[in-house]
Amino acid sequence: MTELYPVVALLLLLNIVVGLVRILRGPTAADRMLAAEMFGTSAVVIVLLMAFVTDNPSLVDVALVFALLAALASVTFVSRAWSAMPPSDPDPPCPDVERKP
Repeated sequence: MTELYPVVALLLLLNIVVGLVRILRGPTAADRMLAAEMFGTSAVVIVLLMAFVTDNPSLVDVALVFALLAALASVTFVSRAWSAMPPSDPDPPCPDVERKP
């Protein structure tokens, strides 16, 4: 079972490299944010794997902080993207009813 840990860590590091490529290439801000979330999730799993292998429970706290920061980054991105959207017309015209000036 312990032979599997380096393989899992290597696959997670490869996942981070792929995420970094997506962050650099884009094409949209949403793609970059999802890649950053994948990067954060992979980092959390790597830290948890290190905590399990080294029997160091303080690394679990570090992984928890990383997970909270990733959630905060998502909320920040959504709130900034939401405020950057153009406002919609709250009272769109109905095609069947004529408006009187």
